[in-house]
Amino acid sequence: MFKKLAIVFAALFGVLLAVPTMWPGGAKYFPSWMHPISLGLDLKGGAQLLLEVDPKTMLAEKTTQLYDEVRSAMIDRSKGVINFSNLRNNDGVVSLIVRNESDVSKAKGRLKSVLGNTVDISSSGKTLTLAYSDKQKQELSDDALMRSVEIVRRRIDALGTKEPSIQSQGGKYILVQLPGVDNPERIKDLIGQTAKMTFHLVNENVTGEQIASGLAPAGTEFMPLMDSPENLVPVYSRVEVSGESLKDSQADFDQNNMPVVTTVFDATGARRFAKLTTEHVGERFAIVLDGRVLSAPTIREPIPGGRGQISGGFTLQGAKDLAVLLRSGALPAPLQVIEERTVGAGLGADTIAQGKIGCVIGLVFVILFMIIVYHMFGVIADIVLIVNLAMIIGLSALMGATLTLPGIAGIVLTLGMAVDANILPFERIRDEIRSGTTPLRAVDMGFNRSIKTVMDGNLTTLICSLILFQFGGGPIRGFAVTLSIGIITTLFTCLMLSKVLIDFYMGGKNKKIGYVRKVRG
Repeated sequence: MFKKLAIVFAALFGVLLAVPTMWPGGAKYFPSWMHPISLGLDLKGGAQLLLEVDPKTMLAEKTTQLYDEVRSAMIDRSKGVINFSNLRNNDGVVSLIVRNESDVSKAKGRLKSVLGNTVDISSSGKTLTLAYSDKQKQELSDDALMRSVEIVRRRIDALGTKEPSIQSQGGKYILVQLPGVDNPERIKDLIGQTAKMTFHLVNENVTGEQIASGLAPAGTEFMPLMDSPENLVPVYSRVEVSGESLKDSQADFDQNNMPVVTTVFDATGARRFAKLTTEHVGERFAIVLDGRVLSAPTIREPIPGGRGQISGGFTLQGAKDLAVLLRSGALPAPLQVIEERTVGAGLGADTIAQGKIGCVIGLVFVILFMIIVYHMFGVIADIVLIVNLAMIIGLSALMGATLTLPGIAGIVLTLGMAVDANILPFERIRDEIRSGTTPLRAVDMGFNRSIKTVMDGNLTTLICSLILFQFGGGPIRGFAVTLSIGIITTLFTCLMLSKVLIDFYMGGKNKKIGYVRKVRG
């Protein structure tokens, strides 16, 4: 008896989970973890962006870093300087000439120890060549795609957009779906910015004439100011502190009540920032974001705590957006919006309305069919079917799944399979009674002998749905999620709850089973 009550209470709990979805106005009366199911883009309306990851820029930056690492390794005084010349970076290939032929093997060994297996090193005479192999380039591109997906996710989550769908596609694309977003322009701006921040010292020796000529001295770059691109700031190419060392950033106000962005560095960044501000008091340093100078303040005093402040005439919203960008990290490769689509909320509402009508019509026909053919057992099967539907919706909401149009198709398919899972034991019961078995015994044997068939059919479908979820895209995943949840609830309701309700109906007595009597008569 305890087992039967546990099954009934589990079913009631599943139905209760669906109440916030069926009665949205009453969601406030339930705990926060009981919430309505989230609707996808095709049902709620919103924006969809297809982004392309550009690995070429990332590979170019990697090669530039490789160039610097090679140079540092060759002039490492702690290990002994190796004389070289003609260090070049041409089209993704770094090359140099070792002056003494006897130092070639030593140079290769040192570079190998510093760079590991990240690049291929080859030699021809005294010339060393370093380049990424096709396999290594592919690994870098795959890594850039995965990191980009995560960074885009963090940026969108920080904006408070509810239930976004962000996933990679085709090896170089990112599909972003934003239900409920009518104007994606601000989000596009945030997503599209690489947000690579670096700190450089300003070269105060450069004259206005040199800036006007556009010819920067060796080791110096002219970078435009963020607010006035026509004004160029001469900054040293050397990166003193990288934005990768940022641990946190928040929008705040300064003493003049102007919006600023506060930054907090990790241990490594804090040491470098403290060293920079200690050794260069009275000098200017430039805060550079994506190749543009946010501001170039003068270092008034050492800043040892790893905390800084960025000002640049921000609006409050601009400060918040910049804080989000810096906090989520820099994109490893630029993103280009190659497709944009907006789904109106009205279209989504029409889809929901049509889906409801279709489900109600189908459900009514199924209910009538089961009652006409199986009488009281059909009524029980209909109750179980409605409980099954409620449990699918409730568990989907509890798990945080997003309901889409393909998801509704998965629910409809599940309900069809649930009807079949009820019919199988009913037909076995009919056969048992025809062979002379008592009704109570026939019910037990009918369910026991149909369990294997029902389990086999549903479990094979569950395996297929899990494969679809693992390897499918967004719409296919939505279908697979509801189908998987539906199969589990179907096995519970049709094999356990249905049997319990029939036992309650029979009351331990050999009642006549109407649909069997009618057929035999």
